[in-house]
Amino acid sequence: MSALEPRDAGTDAAVVPSPGTGPRADQPADRGSVLDPAHRALSIGIVSVVLLIAFEATAVGTAMPVAARELNGVSVYAFAFSAYFTTSLFGMVLAGQWSDRNGPLAPLTAGMSAFAAGLLLSGTAGAMWTFVLGRAVQGLGGGLVIVALYVVVSRAYDEHLRPAIMAAFAASWVVPSVVGPLASGTITEHLGWRWVFVGIPALVVLPLALALPAIRRTASGPADPEAPAAPWDRRRIRLALGISAGAGLLQYAGQELRWLSLLPAAAGAALLVPAVRGLLPRGTYRAARGLPSVVLLRGIAAGSFIAAESFVPLMLVTQRGLSPTLAGLSLAVGGLTWALGSWIQSRPWTEPYRERLVVLGMVLVALAIATAPSVLITAVPVWTVAVAWAFGCLGMGAVISSTSVLLLKLSAPEEAGANSAALQISDGLSNVLLLASGGAAFAALGGGAVGHAVTSHTAATGSHPAAFAAVFLPMAGVAAAGAWVATRLHGEPERPGGPKPS
Repeated sequence: MSALEPRDAGTDAAVVPSPGTGPRADQPADRGSVLDPAHRALSIGIVSVVLLIAFEATAVGTAMPVAARELNGVSVYAFAFSAYFTTSLFGMVLAGQWSDRNGPLAPLTAGMSAFAAGLLLSGTAGAMWTFVLGRAVQGLGGGLVIVALYVVVSRAYDEHLRPAIMAAFAASWVVPSVVGPLASGTITEHLGWRWVFVGIPALVVLPLALALPAIRRTASGPADPEAPAAPWDRRRIRLALGISAGAGLLQYAGQELRWLSLLPAAAGAALLVPAVRGLLPRGTYRAARGLPSVVLLRGIAAGSFIAAESFVPLMLVTQRGLSPTLAGLSLAVGGLTWALGSWIQSRPWTEPYRERLVVLGMVLVALAIATAPSVLITAVPVWTVAVAWAFGCLGMGAVISSTSVLLLKLSAPEEAGANSAALQISDGLSNVLLLASGGAAFAALGGGAVGHAVTSHTAATGSHPAAFAAVFLPMAGVAAAGAWVATRLHGEPERPGGPKPS
């Protein structure tokens, strides 16, 4: 499950108003709730966009193990996920600068179009690498959409309404988490996995029809229509290309597992390190208090959880003989608890305890990831994963929404855009790197052979449980480290400002 995911001139997106002043001078002053007359159409529209993204994530995740087996690509299974995050990194920076010049409307429209085109490409793929290419196109669209939505939220909602709209984003995962795996599993078993991919683009029309007119009225155009158009920051575009290319090379090197793979790994690191230092806030890598730790925690939480969750359906299908439908439904209750965690953090009474809430959330995430591979022992009931993941999603709901709220709270108006991009880059980059490391460990311990273990008998006699344990247990350790980082979220950064060399 992924969470959703205002820029100063020359950074990443439109400048946001200072807290309490309202997003646009020409909008009504009454801002009592996200569903009041001034916000109703916009809230329904952007939540509909998130609803589609949520449905895609849950449905595609259920069909992915079958697609990988049919395309003989289980050995590069992690690529199907990491390709999405790799290209989304570039899309995030591009969307920020595009929004800065023209507002969020155009990048949101382009992003949804690329999102649909990528699904079609994957759904018609005849080989695994074409499938991965489709996921990359989809990721570019997802990167454009996620930052454009943040720009909309920062412009159109006062500070006291932002926790509520973030909670609404999380709540929009509930129905897809239940319906998505069931629908996807049924379609996969009776019609084939391709229909899951090629059918979703038809659903793009409704969210766009709801969201775009409302965005045009409330958050379109540059932040200051009278100011000259901000120039494209070519340096940041180069850094964005570097971070995407570097992450892709590291992923490729991790999957190949040959001595020659050290060459693309070195090239990837050479591209990645300076790009990360240029795009993330100073002190991020050492968890400096305040904004740097917020950005770092977002990456730790999202990366460890997504890297582990990506392998849950594959583990249940190949090691315990579950059908794709049941494997997907084992995670369905997580949508409810994720929304619950996000709702809890949005309550006013939790604000004084936000740091403690985030620490508790990361502890729950770490315990859930560590518990999941226990089902590799045949005596452990399969429903153990569902229970563990429900608690993990509860923690993630609190953590992901809280980091979004804290980022906007700690950002000065002229820095909110670059900082929002940094938060999303940390999220996406961590997903890529941890999926790469998990995928490499999975492949090294024989994970490519698990695609043949599709019955309970083969799961018991010919499986490779160590390959799955090598993914889950290190990710649990990463999440545990996030609990410490969560104790450092308050306090001002050592040097105020947007992303600077870290």
